[in-house]
Amino acid sequence: MGKQGSPRSPRPMSKNTNSLFRMKDYHIRSSDSSEASVPSIGRRILGGDNYWNSEVVLLHSLKDDSGKFNPCKGAYVGTRHTWFRRNVKSIAFMLLLIAYLFLLDSLVVSIFGSINIQGSSTTRNSTRREEDNVAYIHEERPTVQMYGRLLNLASSALAEKEFKQDPLNFWEEPYRQASKWKPCADIKYPTSPGKPEKSNGYIMVSANGGLNQQRVAICNAVAVASLLNATLVLPKFLYSNVWKDPSQFGDIYQEDYFKRILKDDVDIVKEIPPHLKSLDIEAIGSLITDADIEKEAKPNDYISSVLPLLVQNRVVHFLGFGNRLGFDPLPPDLQRLRCKCNFHALKFVPKIRQVGSLLIKRIRKYYAAQSQLDKHLLGDFTPSISSKEHTARRGPSRYLALHLRFEEDMVAYSLCDFGGGAYEKNELEAYREVHFPLLIERLKNTKPVSPVELKKLGRCPLTPEEAALVLAAFGFKRETYIYLAGSQIYGGSSRMHPFTSLYPNLVTKETLLTSSELAPFRNFSSQLAALDFIACATSDVFAMTDSGSQLSSLVSGFRTYYGNGHAPTLRPNKKRLAAILLENSTIGWNSFEDRVRKMIKEGQRVRVRGPGRSIYRQPRCPECMCRYQ
Repeated sequence: MGKQGSPRSPRPMSKNTNSLFRMKDYHIRSSDSSEASVPSIGRRILGGDNYWNSEVVLLHSLKDDSGKFNPCKGAYVGTRHTWFRRNVKSIAFMLLLIAYLFLLDSLVVSIFGSINIQGSSTTRNSTRREEDNVAYIHEERPTVQMYGRLLNLASSALAEKEFKQDPLNFWEEPYRQASKWKPCADIKYPTSPGKPEKSNGYIMVSANGGLNQQRVAICNAVAVASLLNATLVLPKFLYSNVWKDPSQFGDIYQEDYFKRILKDDVDIVKEIPPHLKSLDIEAIGSLITDADIEKEAKPNDYISSVLPLLVQNRVVHFLGFGNRLGFDPLPPDLQRLRCKCNFHALKFVPKIRQVGSLLIKRIRKYYAAQSQLDKHLLGDFTPSISSKEHTARRGPSRYLALHLRFEEDMVAYSLCDFGGGAYEKNELEAYREVHFPLLIERLKNTKPVSPVELKKLGRCPLTPEEAALVLAAFGFKRETYIYLAGSQIYGGSSRMHPFTSLYPNLVTKETLLTSSELAPFRNFSSQLAALDFIACATSDVFAMTDSGSQLSSLVSGFRTYYGNGHAPTLRPNKKRLAAILLENSTIGWNSFEDRVRKMIKEGQRVRVRGPGRSIYRQPRCPECMCRYQ
């Protein structure tokens, strides 16, 4: 699976943050305005200086230069006193009018001051939001649309089919033979060799990669331990600068359950004995790296090169152990043991199962019949729902899970062109220089295949736009509820826009779970991947865009093993799809639909696992499943 921590575009400032800044801005500006702006605004509007001058002249005329009343001016004062008595009502009216105008002045000043404050605050915040948006737009890519004509045709087709009943039932596997295959890897046969009476020593394994690579390594290690009559030390997981996940076996899988299910086949211990801990394993020659054993090695390779070291030193350590055991030729009992380990012994810890159950419950809105996949992956945490609740909380009973393998590492490594122009080309080149230096060196010494040829050969990851066109052609309606696994898509929301324009009901674990519910998994990419594994494996339909992905391979294998013929998986043939898409400027929608549906259905045929094929992805074989007539 792709990296959980792909780069994200920066977000604009939140509404709460803007509100906080507006509040601070208001207090600052209201203080300034009360001292300077308010009086000047009020006097200019009402002509207040004239009113104040009238009052001063009136009072000053009653006083002498010393400020006291002058008795020598008695006649004048008496006459003025008589005048006051005659005009007392007019004077009172004038004073009231002045008071009224003063109050009106204060009110108008307050209103205009408030408008000024708010306008200034709004202007500042508007400027800040514009600056934030400019930064956001600068980081966010423009929408890349490579098949505009087909998207328009798909949109019209989805609109026409919105209220029509589709005659095709693509929620079910198309071939009845699928239901004839039943899980049986855990059955004990009389011919099973069982555990040896005496162990040849201890096998230590340090697995690299993410959740799914580690899972394959664990199952292969169990088979190798059985092959060499060895005791298996509970596998360790290497810390990777790519995954940055310190999780160990017990953080993801139930240790005691793992040992109990395999107790009749392999001895499993948590640590090597004390007397072996002090050994320098590398110095004694018991450290085995990927360079010491070839990829897809055969059983004889282990017997000839590893068994003598194990017997001599009593311990060997496989460092970086992954796909170092081939699928064929392998004795049937070892093949069966690998299936037993993968499909029966590895159960997620309660913490993962509990949140996985919550995730599924929110995707489905309500529960219909519980499948064997639900019971196996969720166990006691499989939710139950009464018929009353079922009626009250009716919602989408089915959902499609999509593993869209379009993370930055996958995109960069492919050397393909995805329509993003010079910016995209330069960005991916820079990413390759940092993360894939060996690829850069190889490209210097070889003539690279052109992006057009890579596309024709089916070596390019499907874009979100192409995935949406496949789903639309296959018949999924616009309201289809879709769970997106991983969700760290290269290009972010702008690259996803063509997809969401056709299928808006798109959810991820990040949108369905709260921050507090996700908090225990935040810095543990493998545990987050386990939630995606559960959501994909228990979905009504699982669609993949890259059949070579470990997550897609293991999920499709689980659905084959436990799906009872009712867990369809959609696998586009990228080479055939590329040929269809080359006609995007001329092909009619009906023709596009027919060719895509034919391609998908051929990938759903019920086939027995072929030689060399992964038993984890294709468990339909006598060593893993039983076929009933």
